[in-house]
Amino acid sequence: MSFVRYNTDDSVISSETVVRGMWTADTASLTTFFTSSLVTSPYYLNVYDTSTTSSLQFAIQYGHLNGSGSSDINSAVDDITPTRITYGQYRSLIYNDENSSFTFGSVTSKDFFALNIARSRFKESIKPGSLALKLSGSSGGLTTLTLTDDSITNGSVTNFIGSNRYYTLISGSTGTAATSLAGISGSYGLLFPDLGVILLNPLALSLSSANGGIGLTVNTANSASGAPQSIVNLASMYTAISGSGAKSFTLQSQETVSSRYFFTRVKNNEFNYTTNPSVINDSGSLLYDTLIDNPQTYMTTVGMYNDNNELVAVAKLSRPLIKDFTKEALIRVKLDY
Repeated sequence: MSFVRYNTDDSVISSETVVRGMWTADTASLTTFFTSSLVTSPYYLNVYDTSTTSSLQFAIQYGHLNGSGSSDINSAVDDITPTRITYGQYRSLIYNDENSSFTFGSVTSKDFFALNIARSRFKESIKPGSLALKLSGSSGGLTTLTLTDDSITNGSVTNFIGSNRYYTLISGSTGTAATSLAGISGSYGLLFPDLGVILLNPLALSLSSANGGIGLTVNTANSASGAPQSIVNLASMYTAISGSGAKSFTLQSQETVSSRYFFTRVKNNEFNYTTNPSVINDSGSLLYDTLIDNPQTYMTTVGMYNDNNELVAVAKLSRPLIKDFTKEALIRVKLDY
């Protein structure tokens, strides 16, 4: 077997950003929503595209700083509730500490709704400027609000909480603000593209339509007849997203795909003799005399080895390539990662 070492100018690295629709079959807009008719978890509510046997799209969660909206997990331990655990999980994820509180605009909030995109869907990150989340009010679905992020309105400014970049949610569509914005208590929420998380501000959404909200009802009592209020809150947010006035959640994913190209140069005096032992007889002579003066080989594979002579990659040609002393070849090998 013959080997030739690559030179530094024989390879080049290229990167490109691939954008896809967030939802099933790479569609950008989700217009059908389904969840189980029996919602029992106080921690989350999974949302599918058509039925529970279909693909998971995202999950809805509700968190509260003081644990309001759900009952104690253990009656012997006070104030340890599902909503408090959810709040703490996102606080640790985003702020990387156990003491910070979430701030929307200039207003510190004790609670939030989280839309957690399924990990397999947002690839590397959510594409800023692709969000258009339509929410409907509970009063007959007549009040509607479309939210997007401020990545376009805010220009090239990127804000960070720790190492997590975020954008502020505003009224508008796919990165463009609405012509007029009503005054609200804080912002509508935050988009964390690298985490696949959208946080919604209940204080803003609970305002009337005249003040920029949808009149969303958020219950913070620790218990209610029939179900914990955290389950009721999850159902309310699901209705706001899937209601008759909404039914539209547009989002795209993006990822950077890096490629390294290796230009495999086969010169006229290289790789002309086969190393296949089947062309040699028992006495060590060639079975085919024509190969003595006119050797020919057929290249089918490029094997790439490290310095320890270990095969690390294989590139297959689409068809065998004939090689002799009168021919040279340049084979481009592409590795994606």
